[in-house]
Amino acid sequence: MSSISTASPVDVEREPGKPPLLRAEATGDASSWAAEHRDALRAVVAEHGSVLVRGLGLRDAAGTAAVFSGLATGLMAEKEVFAPRRTYSDGVYSSSKWPPNQPMCMHHELSYTLEFPGMMMFACLSAPTDGGATAVADSPTVLDALPAELTERFEREGWLLTRSYNDEIGASVAEAFGTEDRGAVESYCRANAIMFEWQPDGGLRTRQRRSAVVRHPVTGRRCWFNQIAFLNEWTMAPEVREYLVDVYGADGLPFNTRFGNGEAIDEDVVQLLNGVYEANTAREPWQAGDLMLVDNIRTAHSREPFEGPREVLVALADPVHLADCSPTVEVTAG
Repeated sequence: MSSISTASPVDVEREPGKPPLLRAEATGDASSWAAEHRDALRAVVAEHGSVLVRGLGLRDAAGTAAVFSGLATGLMAEKEVFAPRRTYSDGVYSSSKWPPNQPMCMHHELSYTLEFPGMMMFACLSAPTDGGATAVADSPTVLDALPAELTERFEREGWLLTRSYNDEIGASVAEAFGTEDRGAVESYCRANAIMFEWQPDGGLRTRQRRSAVVRHPVTGRRCWFNQIAFLNEWTMAPEVREYLVDVYGADGLPFNTRFGNGEAIDEDVVQLLNGVYEANTAREPWQAGDLMLVDNIRTAHSREPFEGPREVLVALADPVHLADCSPTVEVTAG
């Protein structure tokens, strides 16, 4: 293990296969420590893409919210969620409700929206007995490792997210859009370049086309920024996919991704994407009290399967507009 001094007045431990680690001495007042070290922490994230802060002793939602608020330039209310969360306070949520035995593969939060968080903040109040790490992967490195022919196609065409809302799997219309009013949902979709279609049973289907590669608004670096692999049918466990196709049909899956021209993405492409992510993954098991900051554009994150209780709070911070990230395709509904 080596310790390096960053541009900020803190020492960050670097070890292969692990995220940057900073050991804090908060002496029981995490919010004051975070406020004092705000600029230094943000400098570490700017340099490395993420940082795990250990030693803050975060124990409850109120104290965690104070830390989040002190570190962020602003917290976002989440829209277009794919899985429900519990809301603790304005801008502070639980992690997504997702089966513990199923991984949440590498992705960039809300990369299918027109405004997304520039930074993700995670705080572990209760660590699982096994697994459950929030792992990270450097997006420019992932982009460089992917076949040029594939990334060039995604740059030309973008990617397409399709969603079929129901009351059984994933987020409901009300959870995703904050309302059940059809008029309000339709207005949101039109304003956010989302094509929509109400089904005979009252369900909603949507399609939205987005860029798969963007430029970081601060550094200008090209980043593989999307949820192509995570929200694709081939990332699901085979038995889960078969069940959903049987119940809802191949075109009625709660969510799926396609090439920007609407063509299906083959299983081997999804396996390739997840394989490159895995080869570039850094992980460190959570300890109760930990804080993690992630540059959401430069750095993908995942949630690994786990056993035992796991309570991780999340904040979506520092809103960024897609238009400020040099998108490679025109924003359309598909």
